[in-house]
Amino acid sequence: MSNEELLKRYEDGGGQLAAANAEGLAVPPSLHVAIVTCMDSRIDVFALFGMKLGEAHVLRNAGGVVTEDVIRSLSISQRKLQTRDVLLVQHSGCGLATFTDDDYAEALADETGMRPSWRTHAFRDPVVSVRRGVRQLRHDPFLHPDTRVRGFVLDIESFNLQEVFLDG
Repeated sequence: MSNEELLKRYEDGGGQLAAANAEGLAVPPSLHVAIVTCMDSRIDVFALFGMKLGEAHVLRNAGGVVTEDVIRSLSISQRKLQTRDVLLVQHSGCGLATFTDDDYAEALADETGMRPSWRTHAFRDPVVSVRRGVRQLRHDPFLHPDTRVRGFVLDIESFNLQEVFLDG
């Protein structure tokens, strides 16, 4: 039902609206920034930062965690499309804080007969997770040496951003 609704919206003018909104925009994001955040459907990244289409790359996954694929995408974004700044934004009340990697893998194995080859990157505390992600991004050899990284936790109820700093 949901797929059909989205396709209907596309046919009712969504595709034309998207084309009109993208007309004249360059491929590299004009603010030279990439934002890594959670796939939580309540987070409107463009509204949150007052952005327009074409200003930033937005990478989303469960939890907004730094994964191998996030590094891959950021590397391409930086080296081929001139981004230099990265914002890492996770949020309070994230579903990834409700289970562990092992528990999830075991549940999938019980259901399917196989353990996944990937991790969920579940975490208990988004502040700790953001701090680890920022550290990982700042030291990744595949990201541009001039990369500027800042990390935040978004309060999902008030939508206040709390910046997370590395110790020391």
